[in-house]
Order: sequence, then structure tokens, then C-alpha cells
Amino acid sequence: MSATTKKTLGFQAEVKQLLQLMIHSLYSNKDIFLRELISNASDAADKLRFEALSDPALFENDPDLRIRVAFDREARTLTISDNGIGMSRQEVIDHIGTIAKSGTREFFSQLSGDQQKDAALIGQFGVGFYSAFIVADRVTLTTRRAGLTAEHGVRWESEGAGDYTLETVDKPQRGTEIVLHLREGEDEFLSDWKIKSVVRTYSDHITLPIVMKKSEWKDGVETPTDEDETVNKASALWARPRKDVTEEEYQEFYKHVAHDFEPPLAWSHNRVEGKQEYISLLYVPSHAPFDLYDREKRHGIKLYVRRVFIMDDAEQLMPQYLRFVRGVIDSADLPLNVSREILQSSRDIDAIKAGSVKKVLGLLEDLAENQPEKYAEFWKAFGKVMKEGPGEDFANKEKIAGLLRFASTHTDTDAQVVSLKDYVGRMKEGQTAIYYITADSFAAAQHSPHLEIFRKKGIEVLLLSDRVDEWLTGNLHEFDGKPLKSVAKGGLDLGELEDEAEKTAQKEAEESMKPLVERIKTTLGERVKDVRVTHRLTDSPACLVTGEGDMSANLERLLKAAGQAAPTVKPTLEINPAHALVTRLNAESDEARFGDWANLLFEQALLAEGGQLDDPASFVRRLNGLLAMLPS
Repeated sequence: MSATTKKTLGFQAEVKQLLQLMIHSLYSNKDIFLRELISNASDAADKLRFEALSDPALFENDPDLRIRVAFDREARTLTISDNGIGMSRQEVIDHIGTIAKSGTREFFSQLSGDQQKDAALIGQFGVGFYSAFIVADRVTLTTRRAGLTAEHGVRWESEGAGDYTLETVDKPQRGTEIVLHLREGEDEFLSDWKIKSVVRTYSDHITLPIVMKKSEWKDGVETPTDEDETVNKASALWARPRKDVTEEEYQEFYKHVAHDFEPPLAWSHNRVEGKQEYISLLYVPSHAPFDLYDREKRHGIKLYVRRVFIMDDAEQLMPQYLRFVRGVIDSADLPLNVSREILQSSRDIDAIKAGSVKKVLGLLEDLAENQPEKYAEFWKAFGKVMKEGPGEDFANKEKIAGLLRFASTHTDTDAQVVSLKDYVGRMKEGQTAIYYITADSFAAAQHSPHLEIFRKKGIEVLLLSDRVDEWLTGNLHEFDGKPLKSVAKGGLDLGELEDEAEKTAQKEAEESMKPLVERIKTTLGERVKDVRVTHRLTDSPACLVTGEGDMSANLERLLKAAGQAAPTVKPTLEINPAHALVTRLNAESDEARFGDWANLLFEQALLAEGGQLDDPASFVRRLNGLLAMLPS
């Protein structure tokens, strides 16, 4: 096809934005562009190996997969090429001209302008190809997909501004070649020593040979020869003994498998032998990906069988609540043609998954025990998804519960640093339950009237304000033999935490307030399930309580706010017999005023726990009317 048929196409708006971010956020660590391009070439080879399992003809009589790096000092170009799967014309448009990814908007909304933080996000988003523009003012990509004929080659070229050109070319060899036309001042990447240094630093773990021409020096001039040499170790890092892998190698391999620019927080490398034989190298990232809460996104585990790549993001290998884990699992037992469907019904996979989950939980337990600062960093990033665990992984419920962290009245800050083990260790003598409250914000939980008797007696209460906490408490009912109990549900029975004098006073108050309770109950009618005297309040006049087995008021609000159907649960109004407002109400003989006071008591209790009034105007009218009656 002649040059006149070359088409010029505009970048998607997000690509333009990303190119600017890429150049400005990552320039301080520009060596990573080579790592990213080599990583992409490695992925292309893995995909060819996988597709060739069912269609060996894709190898096109060239089964020796490799990556080649070359430079031309006169032309000032650096070339990275591979003989992997390659791309069709449409794939070039889809993968390079646009960002065809879910979560694109969320990705851009999280960019802050902070170079270090934005660099991490860019890496997670998996768009490392654009890093070429850090050092190049023009990039030429020529590719042909395996299985297509030579005349279906595609050439893509851009200067990284607003558009790119696309043309059809002849390309006899399958795979992809990327030519970087280097910017002025980037001459260091026209050096044999520099390129080899970068490859050995960032890409030594790549399982394919990375090949370069050997160089020789004559009269102070470096000249490439015709002899090839393999620059990297070209062996599967995870298959090597742990003692033979350095910390730096582990970190660089993580950056490759996770497409992350930051080192991991921790990792676990294990070889399992026996009934099932497999190797796992599993990483905990140091920060959350932008799409952490997209539960539909596949997980970050690469599956290999006897060193042959099978699939990315094998969701059957890690449960949803551990979807942040990245790494590799290499099985010696699975068939090479294993599919996602086979994985779903494989006992071997179930055993590998169970073993891998235990390794990750063990790694987190070790962090929590021996590196609490690192664990605090982990919890800040991934705590909310860990709270999904008790409802998903019954076999490990107790282990997961031990890893959970909460805010509580012990610290009275919103920092989630209290473990259930900590809580149990501080329980009062005679205390039989772990008490908690759920609310839609930390402030609402911290200032809830339900806590008053607990604060008076120095009984610790967990303050739960994450949306997932309702799911958590619905699935985690005990820890270390101690039941978890909501302070806002059911009748309050503190058992041995109350003395006989307190219990006698409570019974007397209940008896003396029976007429008032009945009057309030009649007045409020269908607004309440019941009215009773409370023992949980010391300062507030009233509070609302739901039944022990009922949905909490907070969960009801969350579901309705999300547009989901939720039953309307009638609360029980509890009144404080020692409060002046209740005493005033008990003495009120005017039925109209009594009705206003009773409704006001209910409505302020509803507002105190974060609820919304059905008729705010009536509330304001009642309040103003009663205020107007106060003596001047």
C-alpha cells in the first residue's frame, strides 16, 4: 500500500492527557520506559505460547521466542522487537489509539498532580507503552499478528501530540517492532553499557532471552558486531530457590507482573510438593489500585503450567476479598490446555487456592505481629476489602477476624488500629460480649447516645463507619468465643457489669414510668414498634433501638440510598427516666402539647442516629411552638 493511503487519526482525549502525565510524572525515573516495553514484549510472547497450544501453526516455523534490543547511533534510534503474538490493525487502534478500559474515568479522577503518586497510578492502569515518549519525540510501531499473512502488517507512528498515523505494510515476520526516535539529550540510550545495565536492573527476570549485538571498542569508539548475546538470565525467577533471588530481583519482578512503579509491601515465595506440586510467588502491593472496589475485575494472579504461561488474572486462584494480591502460580500437575471452565471444577485448583490463601493470610499475620507499621500501611490501603472476607471465606473466618482493625472508644480517634484480640484483652471482668455500633460516619458513631452507659462504665465499643461494616457484622458473629453485639439492637443486659443496686433502680424506674410509656406509645402509634424505659442513656432523653434480629437502621438507609429494596423496620423508642425532658413530659397534662413533646422526642432520637425526617416542616413547627412557650 502506498504512502498516500496513510491515515491520520486523532488520539482519544484521555490518551492526550495520559501522554502529558506520562512525560511529566515519570521523567525523573525515565529508565523504566525500557522495562515497560520489554514487559509488553514478554506478555506478547506469553500470549502466543497460550494461543499456540490449540493452534501450533501460529508459530509459523519460528518457535524460538525472544526479544531483541538494538540501537543506531547515527540515526539516533533505539529499537525493541519481539516475535510474539503481534497485533492486527484493529488491535492497534484499540490498544494504542484509545484506552479501552473500564474505570478510565475513575483513574483520571484520582490523579493528584503529585508526581510520585501519579506515577504509581499510571503503572497500575497498564499503559506502559506510552512511557516511550519520555525519551522519544517520535515512536514508530510496526506489527503483524501471528496467523495473518505478510501483507497484513500495520505501521503506527506518532509524535505523542494530538494524533497518529496508521498504514498497512508488508511485514514478513510476526510480532512487533518499536522504534524510538530519541529526543535531544537522550544519547545515553545509544550506549551498549547503559542499555545492558537497565535490562539487567529491571528485566533480568524475564523468562525470554533478551538479545543484543555484542559491541567492541576500537580507538575509543563503540561498534556493534554481528554476534548476538543474551543480556538477561532468561529463567523463571519463581522457579529459582529463594536463597538465589535477591530482594531487588523480587521487587523488579513484582513491578513486571503488577505493572506497578512502586515496590511491593511484602511477598511470599513457596514451593509445595506432595499431592499437588506447584510454586507460588505472591505479593501484597504497597498501595491500592484505582479500581480496587470493582469486584467484577479479574484478579491479579498469572497461572503457568510447567513454566508455560496459561492465563492472566486467573480469578479461580484467589478469593474476591484478596483481589489485591499479585503474583504467579506455576503448577506441575495441571494439563497445558487447561481453560477457565476446567479451573472452575478442578480439585487441584481448589487445593492450590486454599494453600495460596493460607500463605497470604500467614504473610499478613507476620506483618501484623512483627512489622506493625507496615501492617498499618496495608490496612489503610486494603482494610475495607479485607472486611469482605468473613462473609466469603468460612474456612478462614477466625484468621481473617484476627487481621481486622477497627476504631474504638479506647482511642476515640478514627484510626482503625484496634484488633479484636486487643479488645478481648481489655474486656472488663464479667463482660461476655464484644460491643460495637455501626453508623454512616465516624462522628455519628462516636457521638451516638447508645454509647453513654458504656462510656460511663468504661466498657470499650468498636466504632464501625465503613459501608462494608454492615456486611461484616452480618457474617462475623463471634471472636475467640465472645459474641459480637450491637449496642443499638435489642434490650440491653450488661449482666455482671451492673450491680444489684443498679438493677433494683432500673426495675423501680420501669414500674413508675409505665403510665408515661403507654401515653407515648399511644401518641406515636405506627411510628414505633414499642416504647420502654432505657438503661443505656445517661445524658440523652431518648434513643431508637431495633430488634435483635432486625436489619439495623444504618443498613436500611444504605440500601435505600443505593436504590435497593429494603424493608422498613419500626424502631423501639427508649426513654431516659432521669432526664429533665422526660420528667417535663410526664408532668404534661395538655394532650396537644404532650403530642408535640412525644413526637419531638422521637424525631430528635431519629436525627441523633443519622436518620432523616419524613416531614421536616412539622418537626420545625413543633420545635418552634414549644420554644415559644419557654419563659422569657
